[in-house]
Amino acid sequence: MANTFKNTVLSVSDLTVALVNTGNHVVSDIAFSLREGEVLGLVGESGSGKTTLSSALLGYARHGAKIIQGMIELDGEDILSLDDHALRQVRGYKISHVAQDPGTALNPALSIGQHLLELLEVHQSQLSNSERQQKVAKILDEVGLPHDDVFLKRYPHQLSGGQQQRILLALAFLLQPRLIILDEPTTALDVTTQTLVLNIIRKLCREYNVAAIYVSHDLTVVKDIADRVIVLYSGRIAEDAVLTQLFETPKHPYTQGLLNAIPDVVIRKYLSPIEGHAPSPNDRPSGCAFAARCTFATDICRQRQPDLIQLKDEFDPHFVACHHSDDVGVITFKEVDHHVIELETNKQALLKVEHINAWYGQQQALFDVSFQLQRGECLALVGESGSGKTTLSRVIAGLNENAEGQVVLADEVLSLQGQQRSLQQRHKLQYIFQNPYKALNPAHTIGQTLTKVVQHFFALSKQEAAEQVVRVLKQVSLPLQVQELYPRDLSGGERQRVAIARALLCQPDVLICDEITSALDVSVQASILKLLQQLQQQGVTLLFVTHNLGVVRAIADRVAVLKHGHIVEYGETDQVLSHPQHGYTKTLLSHAPSLFKSNVHDACA
Repeated sequence: MANTFKNTVLSVSDLTVALVNTGNHVVSDIAFSLREGEVLGLVGESGSGKTTLSSALLGYARHGAKIIQGMIELDGEDILSLDDHALRQVRGYKISHVAQDPGTALNPALSIGQHLLELLEVHQSQLSNSERQQKVAKILDEVGLPHDDVFLKRYPHQLSGGQQQRILLALAFLLQPRLIILDEPTTALDVTTQTLVLNIIRKLCREYNVAAIYVSHDLTVVKDIADRVIVLYSGRIAEDAVLTQLFETPKHPYTQGLLNAIPDVVIRKYLSPIEGHAPSPNDRPSGCAFAARCTFATDICRQRQPDLIQLKDEFDPHFVACHHSDDVGVITFKEVDHHVIELETNKQALLKVEHINAWYGQQQALFDVSFQLQRGECLALVGESGSGKTTLSRVIAGLNENAEGQVVLADEVLSLQGQQRSLQQRHKLQYIFQNPYKALNPAHTIGQTLTKVVQHFFALSKQEAAEQVVRVLKQVSLPLQVQELYPRDLSGGERQRVAIARALLCQPDVLICDEITSALDVSVQASILKLLQQLQQQGVTLLFVTHNLGVVRAIADRVAVLKHGHIVEYGETDQVLSHPQHGYTKTLLSHAPSLFKSNVHDACA
């Protein structure tokens, strides 16, 4: 596959980025090359060095770090040797960057037309106005957006998330650069929009002979876009292989661990999180950084860093940095049975949602939505962005101002206005937000945040409150020392565990989880899903809002599919995902990434 590509665009050798204060390496000895039209997937957990490496390829190091050695050759020119002025000319013209969050990457004060035309004015000032307008119309057409005056006069906030992301792609490809770096551009998108964006990226890379680096923590998405994959761990390349090799015969235990942790829409597989954490740059061992988490590790692993070597007898180059790569076998998945909670018609439902209608201003967002949940059950709400998933969950939590209908919890009718609910009612139904960093007070330590919750809902002594906090931290597998830290000191997965712990302190009957795993590494996601499954077994009822159908297969007993505010399909998870009846459900499933389905670009070839 790799040898179908043309000239080499990017060549990286001996690239090392270090912390200024300590000199410790953030990424070390990175070497690879990339050809015209080729898409390289760059994967790894948070802290693996993905963002540091992708920034370095732009000639940039974040505050507190510096590039201390190596070469980054773009069409034979070392960009690290360029002065600031020349480097600014390269960025945006020869190298483009697509950010993860288009909402912050686009200037809210500029219209869509201004964004595109100003880029041409800066880098291609020799073009006439009509030529610029033609180029803008052409690129918007290629990313599937209109180019009439009405659309061009819109501002970023007037576009959907998928439209904003396609504007970033238009900006990235407008100047036909040599290299594009895409930083998790589909993380927040629903599956159909994600497929659209991935297809656009692949089509434009081939059409314009642009080399691309796709940064992600989601290997199922990488499988649908990349030709080759580099797996980073603790700032080093653990494995570098063409796509089929990496997914069919991974040779590094870390790669295999990532694959084992991924939930999949096709089968309900056993999720196996990688225990432990990657070491920080200031705490890396002299031997293999993965040894402490690796089941294959021996004394040599703890003593000596493995070199990145090319495996023999491989048709395409396959590189791995592991002393025991010969022992890592073919990847196999353990499928598990799922015992669905039987809905007993003679048994009283714990939560009843009846005839809910809701509005945003004059726009109706939900239409006569009804369902029931029994104790210990998990219901997944799925659908595209704008389908009403989050609106419905916020109505149930009493967070939507404009709604009608009835929510009944344990035979008590709840007010649809949260502030009118009793303290008892509020702590029995808890909401966990998608972004735990925004949901946690940055000025309070984790211990202060959790203790305040206990003191607010329960009349406990300081000692009793402290004991409750210790209990819940153990329940979510967080070390007790975390109490002294602030939200900024924690990883995304740790912050999400704190958010879950805060909700559990209220001893809830129902947990509403709003896209709580969407931004997490696959291994952290697997550990969070296992935690939620344990809570179910303890009798906690879950309402799980997500666009990840693999997660739905892994955790949900039942699924409600929403489209434009209506439930269009409802049933047991395995039945809905394996034998969908509604055309909309079938469409969602056809776009869901999977380890067991052919690639998007294979299917569309």
